[in-house]
Amino acid sequence: MLYRGMDRAQLDAAYNNGAAVKERDAIVADWAARSARVRQERKAHLDVRYGSAPRERLDFFPATDPKAPTLAFIHGGYWQMNAKENFSFLAEGPLSLGLNFALIGYTLAPEARLDRIVGEVQRGVQSLAERLGDFGADASRLYVSGWSAGGHLTAMTMPLRVVRGGLAISGLYDLEPIRLSYLNEKLGLDLEESERNSPLLHLPPMAGELIVAYGTGELPELRRQSVEFAQAWVERGLAGELLPIDGANHFTALETLAHPDGALAEALVDLVSG
Repeated sequence: MLYRGMDRAQLDAAYNNGAAVKERDAIVADWAARSARVRQERKAHLDVRYGSAPRERLDFFPATDPKAPTLAFIHGGYWQMNAKENFSFLAEGPLSLGLNFALIGYTLAPEARLDRIVGEVQRGVQSLAERLGDFGADASRLYVSGWSAGGHLTAMTMPLRVVRGGLAISGLYDLEPIRLSYLNEKLGLDLEESERNSPLLHLPPMAGELIVAYGTGELPELRRQSVEFAQAWVERGLAGELLPIDGANHFTALETLAHPDGALAEALVDLVSG
C-alpha cells in the first residue's frame, strides 16, 4: 500500500477530479465561453507582465470604485493544465460586490517544477500589490484566492506580508499523495520537493485570515485535505475557518464565487469586511 491504505490505482482514482464529474467537459467549455465574453466586455488591464516567462502575466479588472479591496485569483489544473484567461468568468461575482478582481498566471509543469511555480505565483502576487496604486486600488487590501492547485498556491502565498487574507477552494495541502499518483508523471516531485511545498507541513507563524472551502460532493480525499488543513491552521492559532459548500462538486463549487449571492461570494464579503 502506498498511502493511507491505497495502492497506486486507488490513489489515482482518489485524485482524478475530471473522471469523478461526468459534466466536467461541458462545465469547462462554459467557463471558457463566459470568460471570453468577460474579457471582451469588461474594462481591464490584461497580460501585465510580472516576469520574463510567457505565462508570468496578470490581469486586473477594476471595480466601479477601484479604491475597493482586490481579490487575486490563481487557477487550478493540478499545476499542469489550464490558463488564467479561462477563469475570467469569476470576475462577475467580485465586481458585482464592488471588489476589484485580478488573475495570476504561471508556467505549467512539466516546463516548470513546483518550486518554480510557487515562486512565480508569489512574485506575481507581490508584483500585483506593488502595481495596485497604479490601478487606483488600495494596496493594503489585497486578498488571494485559488481553486484546486490554485488553492494550494493560495496557501503558499499566505505568509506574504502583502496578503491580507485568503480563500482557498478545493485545494491540496499535503502533496505526498500527489507525488505517489499519476499526477506526478508531469510534476516530477521528489520527496524533498513534495514536503517543501506542502502547506500542511509549513504553517506560518503569522498570516491573515484564511477560509478553507470545499464542496461536500467532492472526492473524499479532496474533502479530507481541506478539513485537515483547516484544523491544523486554526490549531496553530491562526485566524481562519472551514467552509463546506453544500452539494457542490469540484467544479460547481466555483459557481458560488462567480455569483454574488453564492456561498463563496458571501464568505469573501465577510473576509474583506472583517
